[in-house]
Amino acid sequence: MALKAGRPDHFRQNLRVSPLTFDALTAALEMDPVFANNSNHPQLPVEQQLPVVLYRFRHNRNTASIQAVANWAGLGKGTVHLITWHVMTAVLCPGFMQTAFQMPTPTEKEKAKQWVQNKSCQAWRDGWCFFDGTLVPLNERPHWYGESYFNRKCNYSLNIQVRL
Repeated sequence: MALKAGRPDHFRQNLRVSPLTFDALTAALEMDPVFANNSNHPQLPVEQQLPVVLYRFRHNRNTASIQAVANWAGLGKGTVHLITWHVMTAVLCPGFMQTAFQMPTPTEKEKAKQWVQNKSCQAWRDGWCFFDGTLVPLNERPHWYGESYFNRKCNYSLNIQVRL
């Protein structure tokens, strides 16, 4: 976390989000019940779990292996697996999805259609929602619907856009 305040450029390089976006994501996720337990061994705070997942998703192949991420974070492999499960459970929660992922307003939609018409092929005007997002490489094929994650670059990945 020293990089977040002291070297935001390095923080962004490691996690692919700015400190401001990181703080907004942390605030949005930390109230999810997946981060609470009744154990004598409390979970790490969301502020410490989220960087592990962001770092893992930023890398691919050997660099994204659970062991490599565990070495980077100073955690055990099982902890990295559990942290990834916690964060993804919270991100995929319908409540978070409804607040984080929003369809454009009619005005925004029309503006996008106009841009496509002016800058591209007029026949593609109604293709206003097609754009190139950020590919987050996955280290391995997901168990469920794995082939759905295979991209045009012959890797398994997620295609993401975050709007805060």
